Amino acid sequence: MKKFALLATSVLASPALAQTAVDTDRDPVHGSDDRTIVVTADYVDELDILAGTSVLVSEDILREIQPQIGDILVEQPGVSATSFTPGASRPVLRGLQGERVRVLTDGIGTLDVSNTSVDHAVTIDPLVTERIEIFRGPAALLFGSQAIGGAINAFDRRIPREVPENGYHVDAIGSYSSAFDGGSGGAAFDLAIGDQFAVHFDGSYRKTQDVEVGGFVLTPGLRAEQLEIAEEEFEEGHLEEAEEALEFAELRDVLPNSGTETYTLGGGFAFINDGGSLGASVSYYDTRYGVPTRPGAEHAHGEEEEEDHDEDEEHDEDEHEHEHGEEAVSIDLRQWRADLRGELFIDGFLESIRFRVGYSNYEHTEFEGDEVGTVFDSEGFEGRVELVQAEQDGWKGVTGFQGFTREFSAVGAEAFVPPNTTDQYGFFTLQEFDLGAIGIELSARYEHTDVRSDSVAIGIEEDAVITPVDRDFNAFSIAGGINFALAEDVKIGANISRVERAPSAEELFSNGPHIATQSFEVGNPSFGKESALGAEIYLRGEAGPARFQLAGYYTSFDDFIYEIDTGEEVDGLPLFQFFQDDADFWGFEAQAAYDVVERDELTVTIDGVADYTRATIDGGGPVPRIPPLRIFGGLEASDGIVGGRVEVEHVTAQDRVAAFETSTDDFTMVNASVSWKPFGRGTETVLILSGDNLFDVDARRHASFTKDFVPLAGRDIKLSAHFAF
Repeated sequence: MKKFALLATSVLASPALAQTAVDTDRDPVHGSDDRTIVVTADYVDELDILAGTSVLVSEDILREIQPQIGDILVEQPGVSATSFTPGASRPVLRGLQGERVRVLTDGIGTLDVSNTSVDHAVTIDPLVTERIEIFRGPAALLFGSQAIGGAINAFDRRIPREVPENGYHVDAIGSYSSAFDGGSGGAAFDLAIGDQFAVHFDGSYRKTQDVEVGGFVLTPGLRAEQLEIAEEEFEEGHLEEAEEALEFAELRDVLPNSGTETYTLGGGFAFINDGGSLGASVSYYDTRYGVPTRPGAEHAHGEEEEEDHDEDEEHDEDEHEHEHGEEAVSIDLRQWRADLRGELFIDGFLESIRFRVGYSNYEHTEFEGDEVGTVFDSEGFEGRVELVQAEQDGWKGVTGFQGFTREFSAVGAEAFVPPNTTDQYGFFTLQEFDLGAIGIELSARYEHTDVRSDSVAIGIEEDAVITPVDRDFNAFSIAGGINFALAEDVKIGANISRVERAPSAEELFSNGPHIATQSFEVGNPSFGKESALGAEIYLRGEAGPARFQLAGYYTSFDDFIYEIDTGEEVDGLPLFQFFQDDADFWGFEAQAAYDVVERDELTVTIDGVADYTRATIDGGGPVPRIPPLRIFGGLEASDGIVGGRVEVEHVTAQDRVAAFETSTDDFTMVNASVSWKPFGRGTETVLILSGDNLFDVDARRHASFTKDFVPLAGRDIKLSAHFAF
């Protein structure tokens, strides 16, 4: 049976940018066994326009298991996370997040609303994910204009990619975490029906409690502010308010209202033979998670409600205000999803025709205690077709079409975005030329986007005028790369790209209070396209026992869209507003490993990662929430059955901040793990005992919107297991 590409549909806008599937016995940097090291697509040898790529497979995911995919990836070069709460964390790539980083499942969008706001969860369950690909840098030509900063592509087996050799395959995974005082479990079953048909079923469940943290919940600055408020309220005779502020200041060791509960179900089938494949799946994702309270938000909410009451009800309103402030905010999220994937192998100028389709019905509700605050609904559809050229004298490529539509609505008193519809379609091509020691890649993409709403508020609150808005954008993107083989396994290269992105509905139409982020958010319906001119140079390869990849990049944005704290308040809530200005990003990533011992079955490896991003608004100071310099090093040993690893991560302080943005202190975390394969080398069953943040330090990610009152988990001892047969 002809092998079809593992990433048959992972290349969304320009598929030929991906790499050929290569099975190897070791990771290019860390050197551990049984890993797939490159992105897969059988019509391109290497992903050179996107020089910064990484792959995590099942054992990596198990070792780093967290409730959300963003927190699983943070040890990779150039990657941070929004870490809004344990239940909602999205990846940050080279300082970019939100609408500039696409999160994909098997090559198409997750079709959730995690890109609309940092408090919204990503609907990818790590428990049923077998591989994650990371694309750092401008992936817009590859995955659409929303990947102007990069993309994350997660794979499961819901649509089988092969018929089980022995007639069936079972995977079971379980994990317990001390810091989250909770456990998780998942199982997947693949069954062969004949030699050309396979079915798949999976399910998972996770429940975690309020997370333990390494010290005080609030930063020193925020604690001092709350202590000052407590003193002022006490002097004015407001004893309840003083006690509340004092309680906030003294919170430590446990982050209140940070628990999660999630379960998923999925099933699918595929028909696979020498002529191609056709498969489909359905899945369900359900999660509920707490949103920690920003100190002072309860007072602001009370002030807003007070306007709706008469003066003779002032006493009752004061009591209600205090009670309302104590009500915890939580989010209840549900998504139904259906997917279709197919590939047809042909002979001639074209090697194959591929298609991928996804449909999602999504709803999440933001609760204040037991009361419904705002309900978000989103119905989305995404699909693409790819025409893959057969290789001819070192020339190969792909041309195709991608389409996307989303209908979004938010209903409730704090619906900060009006109902809106987004339609988008694009045409793309990429051509690759292998000239021996020199390789050349050229790519182009045209994308049309229509964003419209019938009820956009222009102005704030009582001064707002409601009007329909319909915006159309035509985006053109091009990229080119050249690489040169210095040696058989060492390559140097340079890429240049100019990509354009249409603003999202949230950037255009936001205007109102948002309960979960506890802020008042305002967009601008007059925004134009955002464009970026980027250049990157890289060196990667291996020489004897050493493996390395280095990259330096610079990106100049025209009309860069960003959200910033203005220092003003609306109804007592901080006003966060979207602006559009030019901006410059530059930085580097370095990753290397060296086998200090390689004898018989034993390998001992030292490895390290360093990354840094610096971003500046022209004439406006630093871009907000940019991660600082991070240095990471590890020592790993394995004989294929028993393995161990110790690693140290140091993150420097970030005091280069935007106006009204707080700085973050430096921190150093030490992690360790041991693993055991009880059934021998080359088997998938593994047990892992790991300890993260062993010295229980207070650590906060600068990219996080909630960093001042949502620290990272403290000391976390995890026991994880993966059984396969």
